Amino acid sequence: MKILMMFLLTTMITTLLMTISFWLPQTSPNAEKMSPFECGFDPLGSARLPFSLRFFLVAILFLLFDLEIALLLPTPWAINNLNPETTLLLTYLIISILTLGLIYEWYQGGLEWAE
Repeated sequence: MKILMMFLLTTMITTLLMTISFWLPQTSPNAEKMSPFECGFDPLGSARLPFSLRFFLVAILFLLFDLEIALLLPTPWAINNLNPETTLLLTYLIISILTLGLIYEWYQGGLEWAE
């Protein structure tokens, strides 16, 4: 009985939220809103213009350091193993390698957006 009530309640809440999100926003399209948007690029200009590789370097660095979350996500569960010292040692090793990489990129000027 509880599962049925939970299912009905979540279905009603989901339907209510979908209905509100469909009718609530006021859409008034204009030329600027309807134009294509490319982050950091002029969509109406020439596609052959040179662009800064620094934009892509910062994006790759973001992905690299964002991977840290995926590597450290199982840490709370791994601490419950028989040998939590090994888990903590490996966690500190990953964090220190990423910190050293961040410091290296900082000193090399890889995080500077404007030259």
